[in-house]
Amino acid sequence: MGIETVGINIGKKEILTPYLISWYDGERQKSFSYFIPDGDVKGTVLRIMKDICIRKYKGYKIYMHNFSKFDAMFLIKYLVSIGNCKPVIHKSKIISFGFSPKWYKKLTVTFYDSYLLLTSSLRNLCKSFSVDNPKSIFPFRLNDINYEGEVPDFSLFDKIPLEEYESYKNSFIGKIWSFKDEAIRYCALDCVSLYQVLNKFNRLIFDKFNLNITDYPTLPSLAFSIFRSSYNKEENIHQLSGKIDKEIRSGNTGGSTDMFIPKNPIGVKIHVYDVNSLYPFVMMKFKYPIGSPIYFEGNILLTYPKAFGFFYCKIEAPMGLKHPILQLHHRTGGGIRTIAPLGKWEGWYFSEELFNAIKFGYKIEIVRGYLFKKGEIFKDYVSDLYNIRLNYPKTDPMNLTAKLLLNSLYGRFGMNDQFNEIEILNQEDFDDLTQSKYADISEIIEIPTKLMSGNKYIVSYFDPRDAVKTKIDGNWETPNINIAIASAVTAYARIHMSQFKNNPLLPNLYYTDTDSAYFDGPIPDKYISSTELGKLKLEGIYDKALFLAPKVYALKNDSEEIIKIKGLSKQSIQDNNINLEILESLLNKDYKMSINQSKWFRSVSEANIKILEQTYELKVTGNKRELVYVDGKLSSTKPLVI
Repeated sequence: MGIETVGINIGKKEILTPYLISWYDGERQKSFSYFIPDGDVKGTVLRIMKDICIRKYKGYKIYMHNFSKFDAMFLIKYLVSIGNCKPVIHKSKIISFGFSPKWYKKLTVTFYDSYLLLTSSLRNLCKSFSVDNPKSIFPFRLNDINYEGEVPDFSLFDKIPLEEYESYKNSFIGKIWSFKDEAIRYCALDCVSLYQVLNKFNRLIFDKFNLNITDYPTLPSLAFSIFRSSYNKEENIHQLSGKIDKEIRSGNTGGSTDMFIPKNPIGVKIHVYDVNSLYPFVMMKFKYPIGSPIYFEGNILLTYPKAFGFFYCKIEAPMGLKHPILQLHHRTGGGIRTIAPLGKWEGWYFSEELFNAIKFGYKIEIVRGYLFKKGEIFKDYVSDLYNIRLNYPKTDPMNLTAKLLLNSLYGRFGMNDQFNEIEILNQEDFDDLTQSKYADISEIIEIPTKLMSGNKYIVSYFDPRDAVKTKIDGNWETPNINIAIASAVTAYARIHMSQFKNNPLLPNLYYTDTDSAYFDGPIPDKYISSTELGKLKLEGIYDKALFLAPKVYALKNDSEEIIKIKGLSKQSIQDNNINLEILESLLNKDYKMSINQSKWFRSVSEANIKILEQTYELKVTGNKRELVYVDGKLSSTKPLVI
């Protein structure tokens, strides 16, 4: 199913409002399209659901690409008013949305977000899966739904090559271009394209693993099921929850991202290297915590020097270390940040990362912890999928499928063990819930209705009485999570990246991200390979480089300029004409830059998306490392000391 919207200007707001909905079942020769008359979205949704909610489609899944963040905003308010709904929401993301119509309560269809299965644009997916009916183009910036005339100007189309536009325009020579006709054709083709992509993807998964994608609303849930059914035969992974989950989770700090040197001198080139599949590499190479954990107190290394597990320690970092490697969550002036400091502190760490830190001069005193057995649990999973990637070209859908599955498994082990229940309540039930001494309510979405009995509410809450079993991917089951495994994966990744820090045999290190490193010269060939897991591959060499903060940098050479600013879209960067030279002014002490960008504000209760202009303030901050200025200009950074 697909929804098309148009921007309506009301005061200083632009409000995205639906004007067209199409759907396709894969069997009929054409899609069904419904042009929404005079903004009657509710009436149109009612017509559509009456057409879909028939015996033939009982139990069907309705896929929409980006349902969670886009289409759901326009549909949920009206679906709630015409039927019984059951959403599954995790971390404010709508995973699925079950619907039973009031006129046929035994029939249920479920809305899924295909983007949560295939995390790429529909245009790219059509290319990857070589579908028969690839996605077309449309002038999304044209807001006149009654327009008829010449093909709209190129500037009204979004992110398409000029050659594609010219070919599209030439197809209308001697013809009238109609907004309504072209919108219907475009939206209907989107539905057909998406169906063909999902059909091919499902066939690949079924032929290889004997699973149906319709049973798994997200890619991590699909990867996890593939792992459990085909690779984890021994059932040696224990579920962790409660106190042990909370303690190990407190030390789970993710990837290491830091800025060390902000700018390269003239004549010094920056070499950018990425690790080839960092997380799959460490999953395949190392052993992971399995079995039932054993709690201990005291310095376990005195009796068991090769103890394996997670330990609460007193840490002392060597004061002369240029690039500290042990991270922690720490409150700074900018809030809670993940930092790699010097000084002394306490916290939870994976044993293998502690042993690696000792090589760099860290002093460790173990206070208590949990011991685990070791096991090679991911080796065959990663090996099989990576061989698929090597044996199929990047243009083959099997390559994309293997890549997505490789990178989606480990995070599923790290899901939070406190799962909220999501319910849609009437006014009376909502009042009862808010007065309950058990329910810990985390989110309320009020949906106005015209009923005398009051509004309806989508409520997310946690009831500890339901903690033993919870709803995962729409089904009641034990959560099957193990934060020790997820935390070990990221710790092994940091260990692997630590070899590029404090290394006197390598060039100067300017910046690191989770799986990348930026040096002011080439590194030895022993680290390099474009096909071997865990090795580095050279992504580019740049004459000018500027690093202002984690996820904020600019790179430039004769052929390209790359600007990355966390929190700012590519479109906003282009619209504000931001380049490396402009960003360079931020090296001046206390200098900051205000940038205007369009921001989407989604509202389920109002069934729309507002686009507002928002000011983004960009400046250099010392939240992760201390800034060092020389003559009023940022010259380097040094570790924070705690």
